[in-house]
Amino acid sequence: MCHELDSEPPIPAIAGAAIAHEDVVLEASDGNRLAAFLATPQEPSKVGVVILPDVRGLYHFYEELALRFAERGYAALAIDYFGRTAGVAKRDDDFPFMEHTQQTTPAGVQADVASAVEYLRSAAGGSREAVFTVGFCFGGRNSWLAAAAGHGLAGAIGFYGGPGERNGQPGPTELADRIDAPILALQAGADAHITAEDNDAFDRALSAAGVEHEVITLEGAPHSFFDRLAEEFKPQSDEAWARTLAFIDAHSTPS
Repeated sequence: MCHELDSEPPIPAIAGAAIAHEDVVLEASDGNRLAAFLATPQEPSKVGVVILPDVRGLYHFYEELALRFAERGYAALAIDYFGRTAGVAKRDDDFPFMEHTQQTTPAGVQADVASAVEYLRSAAGGSREAVFTVGFCFGGRNSWLAAAAGHGLAGAIGFYGGPGERNGQPGPTELADRIDAPILALQAGADAHITAEDNDAFDRALSAAGVEHEVITLEGAPHSFFDRLAEEFKPQSDEAWARTLAFIDAHSTPS
């Protein structure tokens, strides 16, 4: 489990920020229709962020996170994973998300990511020039995989994602030689499931492949530390957010 349904991003809102937001429906190349939440700054911005949620898919936490990105001048599009199995309607708190997570495929997730990236680059999405992915847990892993999927990303950020092989599927570590964008990994030092050895293997694979990267371990932080409810881990959350913004700023000029 990642964030609770009443969790909030541990990021202060900027009062009076000129932003807009709306629910949108995207269409992937295989015809899948997926729900998404778009937040945009009023001022022009060349930067877009695709937010990849945890195993619950699109819910309040990630809509709020999109707003926080928009308040800081970046267009943000948070996507859902379950259009193929659950449609695009809003869901209640009893939604059996794990049944649907188990039906996702790496190819399906990347088709959905591609539709989000294309939308942000389109006139309707603001013609963003530099597009990043930012993901959490399941989404962190898929954010790094997006950098190996040919989307032309400016960078890929993952919070407490699993980098190694899973259920017979290669992970970002195994696919490091296909990654064509800078990587930021923000890992939890006290994660019960993602070990220091996992993170070290990812770091080494990225180095061997010549990928620009930072694999950062936030010492003492558990999985899903990035949460306003986890007040005791505020220093780690603050550092992770600062590193996220710095990474985006450093890689926002297209090559």
